[in-house]
Amino acid sequence: MQRIVRTSDGRTLAVEEGGDPAGRPVLAHMGTPNSRHLYGPHSQDAGERGLRLISYDRPGYGGSSPQPGRSVADCAEDVLAICAELGIDRLAMWGISGGGPHLLACAALLPDLVTAAASLASLAPFDADGLDYFAGMGQDNVDDTRLYFADEAAARAKTDEDREGFLAASSDDLASGMASLLTPVDAAVLSGELAKFMASSMKDGLAPGSQGWWDDNCMIRPWGFDLADIAVPVLLLHGKHDKFVPFGHGEWLAAHIPGVEARLSEDDGHLTLLENRIPEVHAWLSDRL
Repeated sequence: MQRIVRTSDGRTLAVEEGGDPAGRPVLAHMGTPNSRHLYGPHSQDAGERGLRLISYDRPGYGGSSPQPGRSVADCAEDVLAICAELGIDRLAMWGISGGGPHLLACAALLPDLVTAAASLASLAPFDADGLDYFAGMGQDNVDDTRLYFADEAAARAKTDEDREGFLAASSDDLASGMASLLTPVDAAVLSGELAKFMASSMKDGLAPGSQGWWDDNCMIRPWGFDLADIAVPVLLLHGKHDKFVPFGHGEWLAAHIPGVEARLSEDDGHLTLLENRIPEVHAWLSDRL
């Protein structure tokens, strides 16, 4: 099911629902660049567990109005607008990759709404004390982040260029386009249904332009909230074979999120969490709804 939600400042948010329409609500924050679209196996698993799975385009992606200069913390107001429209007063959440910081913002800022939160392969703050942010990161992500701080105009031009590449790419092209980020375990799952979903989802998210992707750089600026304020249960998953978001980010978050249950995997990468671990996440969240 697709719907449009209006925010108090007049923007629109495009929302997708899957799973059990009458089930207990779980909201998913997807990665970067991405869209509201839900992966078929995730919706099926949610439905089998009696979960109503919800996702949305962050501002500037897909069918959501842009919000130039947004912070990570700003997503909390958008989630409140979505829940008000859908008649939801309590829900659980998960977020993966670029969705991770947004999930953590909701966990910190919306304790009366969020019952539990699961973070998968989330970035840590760029200025995290004691973290070597780039250690173990694939060269493409290192270069893009450094360019953002060195030459903003050049970084914006590269974002536009990279967007064109994603729009032209087939599912079979994804692996070659992400070569510097793929460890063997991630390369092994980037095929078939997952590759088709990722290619289609990114194309839909980037169709209106690059603004959403550009504004996701909020994750390497101050987030606008304090991790120490998180008081809801948090499950953290991170794989050692992750070059999109290195393992050290997961270790740092595990040491700084109050009361976190950390499952730091010796076997997983980045994409393997998306492909294989969502049923585990849904089971954990189901016990806390």
